[in-house]
Amino acid sequence: MTAAARQERPRYGWYGDDLTGASDTLATWAERGYRALLFLREPTAAQLAAAGPLDVIGLAGATRSMSPAAAAAELDRAGRWLAALGVQLLHYKCCSTFDSALHVGSIGAAVTALRRHFPNAFVPIVGGQPNLGRYCLFGTLFAAARSGGVVHRIDRHPTMSIHPVTPMREADLRRHLAAQGLERIELIDYRSYETVQVDGILDACLQSRPDAVLLDVARESDLQIIGHLIEDRLSNGPMLAVGPSSVAQALAAAGAGRTDAVGVSRPRRRDGAVLALVGSLSPVTRAQVDAASSYHRIDLDPARLVADPGYGQQICQRALAHLASGHVMLVTDAAREERTRMNHVAVGTGQLLRAVLSETRVARLVVAGGDTSSHAVAALDISGLSYWSSFVPGAPLCRVHSDTPGLDGLGIILKGGQMGPVDVFDEAASCSE
Repeated sequence: MTAAARQERPRYGWYGDDLTGASDTLATWAERGYRALLFLREPTAAQLAAAGPLDVIGLAGATRSMSPAAAAAELDRAGRWLAALGVQLLHYKCCSTFDSALHVGSIGAAVTALRRHFPNAFVPIVGGQPNLGRYCLFGTLFAAARSGGVVHRIDRHPTMSIHPVTPMREADLRRHLAAQGLERIELIDYRSYETVQVDGILDACLQSRPDAVLLDVARESDLQIIGHLIEDRLSNGPMLAVGPSSVAQALAAAGAGRTDAVGVSRPRRRDGAVLALVGSLSPVTRAQVDAASSYHRIDLDPARLVADPGYGQQICQRALAHLASGHVMLVTDAAREERTRMNHVAVGTGQLLRAVLSETRVARLVVAGGDTSSHAVAALDISGLSYWSSFVPGAPLCRVHSDTPGLDGLGIILKGGQMGPVDVFDEAASCSE
């Protein structure tokens, strides 16, 4: 391989454990002038060539809702491909609240699967993301209840402490992740960043060959120091890093591999209505749904959606009729379903979404809910996403890349359950970019 060819290879990569979070990392890199593209599955050679030179490459997955065995198989394939592509640092992008468990969405299982392809002895875990109201102090995670809201210790958070699948009952991330197999985690607390010995502190931590090193994040300025710590040790071999989009923020703040700022193509918004699909159980999202006044709302019975194909066809026809004259919001009352069937509901909503979009052209698509986004968008003929513009923290406006003309160029917003102000859906319908 020539030197020029190597320079065109992305040095950094990320794998998102769900699609909403993966799109936030895409925005983090793109807004800082890096050439970045998020693929929804391993791209073909033609799709990769069409993307052009990239500084950063992403893969969106659904490991947050997978068993450890299923996630390990998925991540082994992804890690092997990204390593062969020449990625030197792979960021395993998990939720900023670190909600996960031994039986589902295990971060420990993800580290075990990916580390064999990125064997650097330093596995940093970046513990907070201040722009989303996430903070880690002395290894303990805190999170705001909503955008700009009261900050709670994660095991006392009004939503995450009672999450229906992965409730956060332990705030010390070392203890939380030890239960998932990462039993030896060293900590660098935020006070270390104020000293000149922080490099030596990290070297001392690594002498015990820990499973990972947890890095506190108390304020935005901590991220640049963390970025330098990571970048300085990339010379020791391909590295795996874990955390929310603050991993990308840290590397970008340190100037890691920065290119000259590149322009972001911002095509005009397409004519037509906005289609929103809501599957999140979050009280934040439910309040946003109740506040939305720009949409015709259609409530979905999840049990019928899963069991009765005719019901899905009826909903599809109702949605098409209303999209002819205005915006439509499809809302799944997944709270009535058994927890073990939530993935089936997400797949069912994806099939419904595919049926609607095969019959009409919309101006914009909004999908709320991590599992909903991952499964629903996977049902569409979408190869990847690029950044279009900022929208709300954690939920950018992206551009769809697809071989299907009706989908290619579509604007899409993928909103996690905790993200956005109360009027986020009305803003998505009205904003021009």
